[in-house]
Parts: sequence; structure tokens; C-alpha cells
Amino acid sequence: MKKLITGLTLAATMAAGAAFAADYPEKAVTLVIPYGPGGASDLAGRALSESAKPYLGQPVTVVNKPGAGGMNGARFVTESDADGYTLLLARVGMALTPAVNPQASVDWDAYTFVGALEATPMILAVKSDAPYETVKDLTDAVTESGGRMAYAASGATSIDGFTVQTLLSDAGLDPLTAATLVPYKGGGALATALLGGHVDFLAISAGSLMPHIESGDMKALMVFAPSRMDNLPDVPTASELGYEQAGQVTGWSALYAPKDLPADVVAKWQGVLEQVATDETWLTLAERRGSISTVGSIDMPAYAKAQYELFNGLAKKFGYIPE
Repeated sequence: MKKLITGLTLAATMAAGAAFAADYPEKAVTLVIPYGPGGASDLAGRALSESAKPYLGQPVTVVNKPGAGGMNGARFVTESDADGYTLLLARVGMALTPAVNPQASVDWDAYTFVGALEATPMILAVKSDAPYETVKDLTDAVTESGGRMAYAASGATSIDGFTVQTLLSDAGLDPLTAATLVPYKGGGALATALLGGHVDFLAISAGSLMPHIESGDMKALMVFAPSRMDNLPDVPTASELGYEQAGQVTGWSALYAPKDLPADVVAKWQGVLEQVATDETWLTLAERRGSISTVGSIDMPAYAKAQYELFNGLAKKFGYIPE
């Protein structure tokens, strides 16, 4: 009798799960952006919200929950019900922050990895009147300066700190002393620092630099991305130039959910993303913000693990955390 009851319970549970998946979504889905309005993550989240709605059949409501390097929003999502109604617009910080900070409140693998969305290239740039035409010109000047040249970044262990430090390391220079890091908050402030001559170079998100490159006020020397950017077809990638560590550093966006999201809900979203991948709105908005769509082209669990291991290894190699 006990076995019969157990079997009936299991059958009922499976039937309820199938019904749940068939009905999902019955209401709007909340997409948490773990950073403030107007930045790369916010733009990506709003583009996904607009593009996914026709295929999902319900609105995707964007909510910004910034703070703690993206961890406030990430923690909110990981503590939410795994029902598909609260999702996370994940960024590289979801792998980077726990990799460089053992006390981070959310680990890199505390999620269901629904799928990749985009690569958001970083651009190595100088002022248009700077006497550097290639990356080698710049690294030679850094070498000769004996630490006097400066670059802008939001922090030593931020993504735009690691862009420069990996380049310096790949060029055989000390990543921490060969050039001086000058910290600024936000892509706008970083770009302004370069335009104002307060620093000599930087390597930050394409979205913050493309307007200045297109206006002729800055020139791009290299992109940190898996492939060349369509709107900078003559600018090589770090990998093309043989910079091994720098070639692994790029910004990215992905869609995450709380741990143990039901498989059928994951499948539903992966079907939505498959349609988003060729959606004209998604592709147009990605190009506008200088991003490269990666929907359907990346094994996200493996990539997230590799990104965590990359930044954890760099943090140890550069002396930010103990070996």
C-alpha cells in the first residue's frame, strides 16, 4: 500500500510539473539587472526584455538592483523562488567578483545557467593625437616610461583593470607597476579622463568608447572580444595579436536563474532565446551598443566556470589573493 501511495504521489508531482511547464509563463517575468540604469548591463537587459516578449507571450519587466559589484542583484535572484518568474541579467562580474573575493556573497555557480546572450567587447584606446598607432607602439612607450604612464580603470580587480593588466603581463611587463592605475567610477568618467589628458590610455567597454571613436576624438588599437567588431573591422583582437591572457578577457551578458530551475522552464527559455538569436530588434540593438550576439553559440555552464577560473588564476598570479 505504501508503495502504491508513493507511486501515486510521484505521478501527481510529475503531472503537476508538466502542467506548470505547459502553463508557464502565466504572468510577467521579472528580469533583475544587478547594476544601475544606463550601463551596458541595463541596455542588454532592456534589449532582451523587448526582444523576448513576442516569443515568451508575457512581458519581461526590468528591475535594477545595483550594489556590491553586482552581488546585491545576484543574491536577490538566487534567494528567489526557482519558478521562472525571477531571472538575472548576468554579467562577467558574476564570475569575476567571487573569483577575486573569497568573501563574495554569491558564488559563481549558485545559479541555473539558462544561456549566453552577448559578448560586450572592451576596447584599448588612446586619444586621437597620441603618437601610438599599434599596441606595440603603446607597450614600448609604457616600457620606456618606467611606470610614469597612467591608465584609467574602475578598479584593479575590475574587468577594465584586468584588461590592461593582462596586456601588460602578456607584453612581459609587471602588470601592477609598469603603468599607474588611476581609478574612476563609471564608463563616462573613465572616457572623460582619457579625453582630458588625465591618463594615457584605457581599455573599457565599447559602449562607453564608440561615440568618441566615431567622432574622431579617440582611436582604437585593439579589441578584447572573440571576434572583430563589425563597426571596427580594421582593429585586431587581442588573440589575433598573440596576447594569450588578454585574449580571454571580455565583457559578456547571460541569462541566469535561481538554482534548480525546472528543466521544462529552462527549455522554454532556451526556445525563446533561439528565436531571439535571429530577431531583428535584438541584433539591431546589439550592434547599436557595440555588442556581439552569442545566443546559442556558447556552453554557458562551462564558460562561466572557465571565466571564474581565469580571473581566480589572474588574481593569484598578480598577487591580489594568496596562491
